[in-house]
Amino acid sequence: MTILLLLIPISLALLGVAVWAFVWAVRGGQFDDLDSAALDILTEDRPPAAGAVHAGRDNARSARPTPADSPDDHAD
Repeated sequence: MTILLLLIPISLALLGVAVWAFVWAVRGGQFDDLDSAALDILTEDRPPAAGAVHAGRDNARSARPTPADSPDDHAD
């Protein structure tokens, strides 16, 4: 029964931290625009800037021929 004397203040302190974090997030604008992130997946990606190097991607992708380079597209 004496453990309640420890657990109740700890739980109230955790509740206070949770309420403070929620108020901080609301004041910081975290909940202002809930729709943009969901709609970002539907928009086209911007083409990469000229000369930009993407970290983590291998260069094998750029070594493949583009559809314009395929021999079927050239009329003789």
